[in-house]
Amino acid sequence: MRIDARGLRCPWPALRLARALRDGAELVEILSDDPAAPGELAAVATAAGAEIAPIDNDFAPSFRITKPTAVNRSFTPFG
Repeated sequence: MRIDARGLRCPWPALRLARALRDGAELVEILSDDPAAPGELAAVATAAGAEIAPIDNDFAPSFRITKPTAVNRSFTPFG
């Protein structure tokens, strides 16, 4: 999923990210030119158990948020 939040001031980019993660997105790329966005997006990602990484591009500061899929901890592999 890609979110273009350029021109939006925080908390709007963070709210859009939170909604995407709450709706089940496991990979989100978000563009945001608000100087406060990196900290706010990192806080949302951390609260959701996701990882955030900056993306190099020529458009605007961008971030990739990945949420690990659930792991069935009751599974025990047999050797």
